[in-house]
Amino acid sequence: MNRRVFLTKLLAAFKAAAVYGLLPQMISVKAAEAADGGTMRYSSRGSMSLHEIARKKMHHGNGQFLNPFIHGNQGNLGGVLRWKLFSENRFKSFYKEEKVTPVTVDWASVRRAHGLSVTFIKHACVMIKDMDQYFIVDPVFFSPFWFIKDFSPLAFGIHEMPAPVHVLITHGHYDHLDKRSLALLDKDTHVISPLGYAGIFKDLQMNHRTQLDWFDSYTRDNREITLLPCNHWTMRNPIVGPNRSLWGSFLIKTAGGFTIFIAGDAAYFSGFRELGSAFDIDLAIFNLGAYEPRWFMAKSHIDPRETVQAFKDLGAKHLLIVHWGTFRLGDEPVYFPPMQIRKEMETAGVLNRLIHLNHGETLFL
Repeated sequence: MNRRVFLTKLLAAFKAAAVYGLLPQMISVKAAEAADGGTMRYSSRGSMSLHEIARKKMHHGNGQFLNPFIHGNQGNLGGVLRWKLFSENRFKSFYKEEKVTPVTVDWASVRRAHGLSVTFIKHACVMIKDMDQYFIVDPVFFSPFWFIKDFSPLAFGIHEMPAPVHVLITHGHYDHLDKRSLALLDKDTHVISPLGYAGIFKDLQMNHRTQLDWFDSYTRDNREITLLPCNHWTMRNPIVGPNRSLWGSFLIKTAGGFTIFIAGDAAYFSGFRELGSAFDIDLAIFNLGAYEPRWFMAKSHIDPRETVQAFKDLGAKHLLIVHWGTFRLGDEPVYFPPMQIRKEMETAGVLNRLIHLNHGETLFL
């Protein structure tokens, strides 16, 4: 590797670390971490249920939250260095096929429709209309960093979008909790989030908030929103370190009678089977993107094959994928996830249960 290539890759490593809030720590990363390469072993919970883990607060540590579903640490800095400096990217030749596609939404149709609808806006952001109320999940309307290209820029003004009554935040990574985007919402919008984000929303003057621990629920107007455990992590401030706030999936029991599972960012874990036994899920929305290379991303993000397995574990009636097509945060091109999930669903014999939405499209239920 010549000097120019090394410096280019080093810059890419710093950019990747910045996405996860790890940048300042890279200065002091140990060589041993780089050699380890982010190896992750999944933790065996034995016969302990998710409810028991939550009841015993096993995900609560001393000043931080813990992921009880893994051995080792997520957000490994040595892994970032190995990925960007020394790992071969087998997808580069496909990048020339990536296209920028501005997002338009027929908001008039969404407003007119009765019952339930789900609009895929961009990245992991979806708008759910439940009868007369709107929920928006992980609103990120712009690139969180100048160096991350936005392949699905919005072609409409935020004021054209129906005003959400509730905003749901799955976790604190910058491509899911974006202060610039949240600042465009009405300050009285009700924020539902995991524990630990009060300071961020206080700075935004969004003081109508509900914080949930795993299996806590917010119930109102014949709707129930429950935060569920998932295999992930979070970080915003590398000075204070990772997991100072909680993360999770959401289960939404709508007033319209449908139940929607919002996975958020998640690695595969056996808990999907337990959740499938506990809940009758009509639509599972999985984040599918930033999953390559597997040796590094498997500890944080599910891939197409694992998504199909998780979908089957949940026993959900239908599957919708988001978190693709907007930002290239892994090695795979932004347009790969829909193609690969279709292939995996077909192989598993459940293709008829896959729902595909392009950015800006709406599923009416």
